[in-house]
Amino acid sequence: MAFRALKPLLGLLPLSLLALFISQMDGCDDGRNALEHIQHQGVLRVITRNGPTTYYENRGQATGFEYTLVKRFADHLGVDLEISVVYNLEDAFDALKRGKADLAAAGITATEDSQPLMTYGPGYMTVKKFVIYRRGQAYAEEPADLIGRKIRVIADSSQSTALARLQVEHPELQWEEVKDLEFYDLLEQLENGEIDFTVVDSNQFMANRGFYAQLRVGFSIGEPADLAWAVSTRRSTDTLLQSMGGFFDELRDSGSMANLIERFYGHSEDMNQINSQTFMENMQRLLPEYKAMIEEVALEFDIDWRLLAAISYQESHWDPEARSPTGVRGMMMLTRATAKEMGVSNRIDARQSLRGGARYLNLLKERLHEDILEPDRSWFALAAYNVGYGHLLDARQITRELGGDPNLWAHVKENLPKLRQEKWYSKLRYGYARGDEPVLYVQNVRHYHALISWSEMARVRQPPPKTVEEYLPEALRAPLLFMSL
Repeated sequence: MAFRALKPLLGLLPLSLLALFISQMDGCDDGRNALEHIQHQGVLRVITRNGPTTYYENRGQATGFEYTLVKRFADHLGVDLEISVVYNLEDAFDALKRGKADLAAAGITATEDSQPLMTYGPGYMTVKKFVIYRRGQAYAEEPADLIGRKIRVIADSSQSTALARLQVEHPELQWEEVKDLEFYDLLEQLENGEIDFTVVDSNQFMANRGFYAQLRVGFSIGEPADLAWAVSTRRSTDTLLQSMGGFFDELRDSGSMANLIERFYGHSEDMNQINSQTFMENMQRLLPEYKAMIEEVALEFDIDWRLLAAISYQESHWDPEARSPTGVRGMMMLTRATAKEMGVSNRIDARQSLRGGARYLNLLKERLHEDILEPDRSWFALAAYNVGYGHLLDARQITRELGGDPNLWAHVKENLPKLRQEKWYSKLRYGYARGDEPVLYVQNVRHYHALISWSEMARVRQPPPKTVEEYLPEALRAPLLFMSL
């Protein structure tokens, strides 16, 4: 009998029989368990979410905590990895139920409500629910401090459930639940003083704390919970779960898990305030060794040598052997793919790295729309160098939709941070990106460029009878943290 002819009868079947019927129709009766099926197909199919703690693209490369874990697990199994992206847990669970994926790695806590046709793998990271406040505006060290304050959380979330349980002991506790916002938006509202408190998972806050210097953790509520992968049970999962357990044990025993947690959740060096005094000291100590080389490469590629020097300092602090946790290397911190494309055979060779970075920067400038003029053209190219050309296009699209000028850096830099907000990135071509970073990156490079320029001017001109610091512009005098853009 054709499946279409059977459809009217399916609604009469009990759920257990319906699940069994669908399982048979989808070919799950071939005798292979889940692990055997994955190895037979040669691919691990994973559902995830686009976001900072899960999966996103950076400089054209896939990254993210969950992505890195499942990629290593696929390598552990000796199979390829196939990633599919959804935007909420409901869609992830639905994909598992329908056999569209083998597992979901999407920042899921094992305490989520049980779902049919799925189970959870071993926990690999324990998270808490943090009560967050803005320093100077509110303070809390116990639940009683929340009473009478403006609290906002995401509706139908584990955070709202934790507050509801807390309310049993503190009946006067009240809060607002919102459905059209995510935790980024709540942190923004907290930073802007629109609310007094919010509640977010500890891993989410740790991954984003660099963007919110004034936000603090008050205390945690509810019981800690483990993050775990959700696994489809359409096939027997015993051996797959055992393999997962061994995989995570190996990661923990080798220290790799701790390194990954530090990489994705530790303090971001990119978010540190600029120490101008340290830069000036490095300029005196390190730049002379590479200045002639930087000038030669800059002349070859028609780039202001002071700009190339500023970029190479921002990238590596003028360290030809620099290495980041993501594997980019050298004076200009090139990825393997970019280095190959730019003809760089040795990324830790200072001259090759400078030439590759300069060539790549010029390539990005050439790709920009002809209506983007200097100096904005250089700032756009720098942003693309940092976050990727595709994400820059997405930020220009947002700017255009909001009525701004997508050809002006002053407008686009206001919208790059929106690439972290699901209501924006979920409808954009290139998805999630840490859009705050290219804004700070450009700001830093411009700051370093200005310091080099003024230092050179002070060196070659005949100084009046006053200190160099006195004839620098007010914005460049110590103590200086950021140059106004």
